[in-house]
Amino acid sequence: MAAKRFDVVALGELLIDFTENGLSGQGNTLFEANPGGAPCNVLAMLKKLDRDCAFVGKVGDDMFGQMLRKVAEDAGICMDHLVTDRDVRTTLAFVKKLPNGDRDFSFYRNPGADMMLMEDEIPEDAVAGCRIFHFGTLSMTHEGVRKATCKAIDIAKKGGALLSFDPNLRPPLWADLEEARAQIAYGLAQCDILKIADNELEFMTGETDFDKGAAILKEKYPNIRLLNVTAGPDGSYSYYGSERVFVSAINRPDTIETTGAGDTFCACVLNFVLDHGLEGLMADDLTAMLRFANTAAYLVTTKKGAIRSMPEREQVEALLH
Repeated sequence: MAAKRFDVVALGELLIDFTENGLSGQGNTLFEANPGGAPCNVLAMLKKLDRDCAFVGKVGDDMFGQMLRKVAEDAGICMDHLVTDRDVRTTLAFVKKLPNGDRDFSFYRNPGADMMLMEDEIPEDAVAGCRIFHFGTLSMTHEGVRKATCKAIDIAKKGGALLSFDPNLRPPLWADLEEARAQIAYGLAQCDILKIADNELEFMTGETDFDKGAAILKEKYPNIRLLNVTAGPDGSYSYYGSERVFVSAINRPDTIETTGAGDTFCACVLNFVLDHGLEGLMADDLTAMLRFANTAAYLVTTKKGAIRSMPEREQVEALLH
């Protein structure tokens, strides 16, 4: 088999996360424009781990689109397949930190450029030439970009790639949550590697017990070979075959906000799979994977934003030893 051009190709949203950053002298809320978007966040962390990555998506022909392209290129991500839309503006998200540490999102995306990606804009060679193809559901909220996503999934499968899926449920972006449930179910039926948050697991299974929820998904979607559940400040769980591993999170008072933590975790899991594959994994392997992923996720919460806040491998390893 020919060597793959990319370790990971990700498709989806690239946007600006406006994060609260104190008050002005007049008492007005200040927002910091942080480059983000879950799929590209994943690639930014993978680049810190020396992986070859490419992004597929669309931004507006505006100052934010130009900024996002430059930031991602500076991070080392191949942006040859980022399309620019002359008519629709780059998607914006305003992020408010809640007292419990969670976040509330307000999206400016009706429409946003990321949801305007079309089937004929999928770079078939790049998608076919990757070891892992990663996607979420923000590229499945509307018909055109959904068709583009499905086409990319089919190409990746035919090319022999592993498929990685993160539902990344954002209820405000769905006109109907039953449609969200249906599209998440589609993603679950396609993927080999799943990263799912605790609230998303409950949304799809009705279970707050992670073991029961994971068992439901594994039975319904036997294609999922590695299933990871993130539980915020509690830690994370990994389910592989008959193995079940839990590793607690790092909780320190220097956490600022959690944007990008799940994406950082996801990237570290994909890096582990690139190193070890998906055959014959043992509990010790899964534990090492989760320890590294949890630690990297903690480090990204000590800064604002995601793409520019990913930790170096050495920073993660220093906390592990």
